[in-house]
Amino acid sequence: MTFDIKLLDVLACPVCKGKLVLGKDKTTMLCRYDRLAYPLKEGIPVLIESEATQLTSEELDQQQ
Repeated sequence: MTFDIKLLDVLACPVCKGKLVLGKDKTTMLCRYDRLAYPLKEGIPVLIESEATQLTSEELDQQQ
């Protein structure tokens, strides 16, 4: 199952309520402000802070 890109208009980071972007690998949703990567499981974003991975600035740059 693939992620529907139209959802990017309505989804927000649960921590800061900021905009999320799809990662380069299309398996994560990224919050640039908090440097968090939320996983996509079977095309469904898992927007739970405890499930997110903290990224360094370098890792965030590579994902975009």
